[in-house]
Amino acid sequence: MKLSTATVPAFLSLLVAAAPPAPKFNDVTLDIVNAPLAPDGFTRSTVSANGQFPGPLIRATKGDTLRVKTNNKLTDPTMRRSTTLDFDGIFFDTPNAFNEGTPFVTTCPIGPGASYTYVLPLGQQTGTYWYHSQLSMQYADGLRGPLIIYDPEDPQAHLYDVDDESTIWFISDWWHNATLSLLESYNFNQIIPVSDSGLFNGRGRYNGGPETEYAVSTVTTGKRYRFRIINASARSDFTISVDNHTLSVIGVDGVPVNPHTVSVIDALAGQRYDVVLTADQPIGNYWINTVLGGGAPRHNLNLNVTFGRGVLHYDGAPDAEPTGPMTLGPQPGDPARILLNEWELTPLFPVAPPPADIELTFLTSMTPNASSPSGFDSKWNINNISYVSPLVPTLVKILDGDDSKTEDTFILPANKVIQVTFPPSTEDELHPFHLHGNNFWVIKSNGSDTINEVNPIRRDVSGAGAGGTILRFTTDRPGPWFFHCHIFWHMNAGLAAVLATGVNETRHAVHPTGAWDDLCDAYNALPAELQ
Repeated sequence: MKLSTATVPAFLSLLVAAAPPAPKFNDVTLDIVNAPLAPDGFTRSTVSANGQFPGPLIRATKGDTLRVKTNNKLTDPTMRRSTTLDFDGIFFDTPNAFNEGTPFVTTCPIGPGASYTYVLPLGQQTGTYWYHSQLSMQYADGLRGPLIIYDPEDPQAHLYDVDDESTIWFISDWWHNATLSLLESYNFNQIIPVSDSGLFNGRGRYNGGPETEYAVSTVTTGKRYRFRIINASARSDFTISVDNHTLSVIGVDGVPVNPHTVSVIDALAGQRYDVVLTADQPIGNYWINTVLGGGAPRHNLNLNVTFGRGVLHYDGAPDAEPTGPMTLGPQPGDPARILLNEWELTPLFPVAPPPADIELTFLTSMTPNASSPSGFDSKWNINNISYVSPLVPTLVKILDGDDSKTEDTFILPANKVIQVTFPPSTEDELHPFHLHGNNFWVIKSNGSDTINEVNPIRRDVSGAGAGGTILRFTTDRPGPWFFHCHIFWHMNAGLAAVLATGVNETRHAVHPTGAWDDLCDAYNALPAELQ
């Protein structure tokens, strides 16, 4: 049938109305450079985004498509000169798996002098995330920063008055020495180097160092503040509290939860918590206690765990440090101590996890190197296998139809429900396990015997240790996803696996760009000292 000229405009308008909205691109440029920085008063060369620590905030809105142009300008030979970026907690649908950023799993690193643009359609995700280098121990050299996805229609907006760049609490451990030498030492003796300091929003102090100014969070009496806590550590957990104040937890790892009031939060490496603090105390200055755990200070005399902190400053108070002592926060036996227990959190929008189709048991262990007379050069294992990065990224092998593997890879079918159980162990370790590209239901938390298959929380980092942990997730996003301990020293010693879900679906759905294809050729052509 031939359309009349009168009909054409109406017909076209229907097509326009039916078309999906064009993506809103959010362009960010990060220059990865070596910069001399002194966050705790000690100047050292760093690997940094745009020459700063923490790296610049990547601010996005629900529905954005992020395009993060990453220019590698690294030159310092004492640290890795190639790099990658991982966006912790961001989902990656299968066609976009090649932008996920895990070296030798979904991509090759970006060599010095090269650039790559990561494209991240954010879909309906909102909440608190962060980015960091995933290559070796490089993010402990400084390459880490916040990524926040704001929701213009936030269902929790009635709980707070202020939520902006000033309400991000970026917490991290910090080393004075470059990590190449530290990693070499760790690989030999399996003693994790103890950090020199803990930092709150890029500020801190160490024993014998200068009295650098602490970072300040300013509040106004009567207002409620959504503070977004990011533990961007390479090793350490942090015990977080604010003198004379309580914290209402409303989000974990980007997922909203029902308000849960506590006074103490123990955040493992890689975990994020959104909390609401009400400025309801007398005008003054109060310590924000971020007490670093992980390694005895006697192993590094620079470390003073009470020096990693910030200041909650009320408008109208003197511009001065709090007059009260630097404590470790409320301790056991103190009526003011209300500790956050992960299993007590409930999701704002509960989704009961489906029954598991496949059950995996992951046993973590450390085995010494039998060829070493000292027993050093040990490796961490999952089910007696230590992860070793392949020379060819797992995704490349999948796309090439190569089924060989040298790494600890679990082949899982698409569109199934997978349960991973970490049984109780005798290890004196709590491993914060992180799943890339997805998140999981926490069916059983390490500190509780409760099995919750009705309304468990979802998150992407949870601790596995002596108490046993059960996690469940779906494989509705096929791809090779890294699953690892977020203590990066452990990860680099093999405590990781690849969950390769839906290999055939991945092969048919992923069509990488030429720029991605070029990364491996360029990286493999580099001399070893530039990789």
